[in-house]
Amino acid sequence: MNENTIKDKVAIVGLGETAYYKRGQAPASEFRLALEAIIRACDDAGIRPTEIDGIASYSNDRNDSVRVATALGLPELRFSNMFWGGGGGGGSGAIGNAAAAIVAGFASTVIVYRALAQGQFGRFGQTPAVNTISGPIAYTWPYGMSTPAQWIALRTRRFMHEHRVTQDALAAIALACYHHAQFNPRAIMYGHPLTRAMYDESRWIVEPFHLYDCCMENDGAAAVILTSRERARDLKQRPAWVMAAAQGSDYRQGAGAENLPDYTTSNFKTLAPRLYAMAGIEPKDVDVAQVYENFTGAVMTSIVEHGFCHPDEVMDFCTVENLSWPNGKLPINTSGGNLAECYMHGLELIIEAARQVRGTSTCQVKDAEIALVASGPMVAPVSDLILHR
Repeated sequence: MNENTIKDKVAIVGLGETAYYKRGQAPASEFRLALEAIIRACDDAGIRPTEIDGIASYSNDRNDSVRVATALGLPELRFSNMFWGGGGGGGSGAIGNAAAAIVAGFASTVIVYRALAQGQFGRFGQTPAVNTISGPIAYTWPYGMSTPAQWIALRTRRFMHEHRVTQDALAAIALACYHHAQFNPRAIMYGHPLTRAMYDESRWIVEPFHLYDCCMENDGAAAVILTSRERARDLKQRPAWVMAAAQGSDYRQGAGAENLPDYTTSNFKTLAPRLYAMAGIEPKDVDVAQVYENFTGAVMTSIVEHGFCHPDEVMDFCTVENLSWPNGKLPINTSGGNLAECYMHGLELIIEAARQVRGTSTCQVKDAEIALVASGPMVAPVSDLILHR
């Protein structure tokens, strides 16, 4: 084992989620939701909240670590970390940061959480009203390009044109996610199956994205507990071992005004090889994948950049049959994902990856040993995670 990596030195041992709600309908404050998810994760792990000594989050979570530590009654907060960057690009990165802190000896038991209560604070990602505008957004917002759906649609359309991809590939991703949600009672869209006719007849958001190509907007909270190899073996649940984690960004992916040189990338081209090298595996070894769906187009390009198919093979690979449990070649987003379970900035995807390697998913992939998580495609930075049994 390379002593300079986190491979197999840390495990996810506790999973916690609140109920998930439609945007603006949570009955409690965002802070209370965060605490509830953390306490549930502690119960799942079989530890007391006061055993936590590290806290990590991402996407500028509003629930300050010191306030959380105070509310939980932690005797000491030894590690506190926030992953830079908006949206879900930091989900796996926050897990990696927590794992690194444990390996470095900064903390022994770290909680990673994400909470949203949009009724309390307003819609996440909504374009604000401003009187003046400057900088890169001055080249886009005044011309009607002000939301993630719009800029990711442009990049997706370019990719589809270059590689002769049709709407069928995007529809397959949405249909697979909704299929999995029908087995998951926690999912917002549980009991609401999606058909291809419903997909095609749904309103356009911005071409090529129909309504069902876009992630939901939800309230709730999720939490994950990590601890050391030595301690993980003695806790309540089967450990989900951190095989690899990686974070970062490709060349000039932060360039403003739609000026990035690789326009169609999901931003994993340099990151995914580092991830696989740390894990010591290849794409063919992955049994199940949880791929962040802000929009289905970014899932498609993420699948390509993680080596599951060539860009010109998307139409053959991205089919409902290949992406769906129980018989798919690579089942994705087996809890329903951001499209159909809940939009908790992708932390629920990490929870589902851990359930798969535990063997407790509602769409359990047979003999699943290795689960991959891709966090936040088409933003910068992004991050990745591999868990194994």
